[in-house]
Amino acid sequence: MDTHDPQTPATIPQVSEEDRYKSPYPRWEQVARLAWALVEHTLFRFSFPTWYGYRAALLRLFGAKVGANSRIRRTVHFECPWNFSCGDNCALGDHSIIYALGRITLHNRVCLSQYAHLCAGSHDLNSKALPLLRPPITLKDDAWLLADSFVGPSVTLHEGALLGARSSAFRDLEPWSINVGSPARKIKDRPRIDLM
Repeated sequence: MDTHDPQTPATIPQVSEEDRYKSPYPRWEQVARLAWALVEHTLFRFSFPTWYGYRAALLRLFGAKVGANSRIRRTVHFECPWNFSCGDNCALGDHSIIYALGRITLHNRVCLSQYAHLCAGSHDLNSKALPLLRPPITLKDDAWLLADSFVGPSVTLHEGALLGARSSAFRDLEPWSINVGSPARKIKDRPRIDLM
């Protein structure tokens, strides 16, 4: 009697226990993440609220690229800041999360409201080892994430795209669009205004 379920793959690659629990991070990155955690939870977190240049300098020490006049609040959490870059006049609100396992790129005048979450990391669900994937995230000029919104891996918010409060983007958002819900859907166009 054939008990094969046609909905499941006939063969799944076997993975050794050693490979299954092996860290996906090279040694240098493990050390760098520990060093950054120490800096983030002390010098960065307890800095004066308006010391934006100071926090930008700390991020640059760990390989981040931070443009002119960008304002990063002291409660922002960065994972792997060396994979993060932002252009000029960006604003990262309190308690936003930059989970930059993969590259996260913010162009100019991007705004992240409080508790916004960018997640540039995932796993290959087709393998028993669940290997780490690091797809990038890109937010183009004048994109805006409202409070407690979430952007998943491989997503681009095109110029002027707005993601509403508590909404989640799992696919690219059109330029100058207003998007809400989980998954986010466009509800209307956003006025093209001079934001400078």
